[in-house]
Amino acid sequence: MGGIFGVVSNTDCVMDIFFGTDYHSHLGTKRGGMCILERDGFNREIHNIENIPFRSKFEEDIETMKGTAGIGAISDGDPQPLTVKSRHGDYAITTVGRINNKESLVQELIDSGHGQFMSMSHYHINNTELVAALVSSKEDLVSGIRFAQEKIEGSCTMLVLTPEGMYAARDRYGRTPLIIGRKGRDAYCAASESFAFINIGYTYKRELGPGEIAFLTSSDEKTVAPPFEEMRVCSFLWTYFGYTTSIYEGKNVEMMRNRNGYILAQRDGDMDVDYIAGVPDSGIAHALGYANGSKTPYARPLIKYTPTWPRSFMPQHQRARNLIAKMKLVPVFQIIKDRKFILIDDSIVRGTQLSETVAYLIENGAKEIHVRSACPPIMYGCKYLNFSRSVTDMELITRRCIRELEGLGTEAGANPDDIGEEVEIPADILREYADASTERHANMVELIRQKLNFDSLRFQELPDLLKAIDVDPCKLCTYCWDGKE
Repeated sequence: MGGIFGVVSNTDCVMDIFFGTDYHSHLGTKRGGMCILERDGFNREIHNIENIPFRSKFEEDIETMKGTAGIGAISDGDPQPLTVKSRHGDYAITTVGRINNKESLVQELIDSGHGQFMSMSHYHINNTELVAALVSSKEDLVSGIRFAQEKIEGSCTMLVLTPEGMYAARDRYGRTPLIIGRKGRDAYCAASESFAFINIGYTYKRELGPGEIAFLTSSDEKTVAPPFEEMRVCSFLWTYFGYTTSIYEGKNVEMMRNRNGYILAQRDGDMDVDYIAGVPDSGIAHALGYANGSKTPYARPLIKYTPTWPRSFMPQHQRARNLIAKMKLVPVFQIIKDRKFILIDDSIVRGTQLSETVAYLIENGAKEIHVRSACPPIMYGCKYLNFSRSVTDMELITRRCIRELEGLGTEAGANPDDIGEEVEIPADILREYADASTERHANMVELIRQKLNFDSLRFQELPDLLKAIDVDPCKLCTYCWDGKE
């Protein structure tokens, strides 16, 4: 998905940008970037972080950087931040989000005389460059940022750094967060994650509203374009994306996951198991809540080995990702042997890694593994954020199971588990499968259980998940579970 971080200060801010950006590394694994405003202009560095952590890539760069304002990015997509020379002067820009109408926007800008783009491999245009072109096309930066918010279909949260200060602009519907922090009287920062600035001396000031644009200097921050009423913040932030110490809309991720697991246990009832366990790392807090709710001991049968397998080492190829996911987990035989477990994961997308994790526990002596998903079945690929590498909805195990159950698009003798071509499933049928009260839903869950070889499988129900998040449901995006726009 990615994350952004920016600072305006009275003193040198390079180390703040370095550590603040690095704290967003859990949100992206492809590229990292830093851009510092120095006396003679912008000093920018971008590196590939697929195989080496952000800190290691930038530890030499920060020795050559010096300035009192800067922005940084962790990206799962294009290189950024970018520097721009425009009729509004020089500025640097970094973004988080997804642009679904990219081709039409590019053509519209070219036709109007406001667009000329550097195309990368296969004529791909950098999303942040497109956003910059939209911003620069209007009479001033605030109008340009608002124009970009309104034109983009998908989402876009951005930081725009100028010699005068920094614009922080949250997505039109607030799908991704943007939080303002303050360090005494010397500096302000803006971050995708609220915890990113705690250890570098900043305190939480406020979270921008949907579409709100703020202007930050070292001594002040003010709203220059007010927030909109309508909000659709991503619910998956609490379930999976967000770091456990983060706060979104006033609700801490760790506490939400504990509540969520507790509620899940109440619906589950008594289970004849020895231990509750969570898939490291994002399943752990859900599992702790479940253990408290079920009054069953919590245990760690698998320990995540991180010293030489950092989060950022995550190759593009699915088979390689699956192997590395296994390499990171080391079994504790004395806990596993002859024991029954409830194993909780944050979600089930493709199901491949979770199936292999369960098989690994069985190979190492576990008697039974009962899987619980901390969120409902993912039925629709996200249209608003790049939260997975899926390129087709058929990569979702739910869609493949529905295709098989409905007898759609599978030739005689073909493997129903192959992704194959996209198959159109009628909207009313999809809605029925998403409804936890229906027979179709139960049949889908049972087929998933069989395919992934679990002793039992249950998903958290959407009303219970929303109860755990404890934010007005009208402000939450639940599209991936129920298809509601």
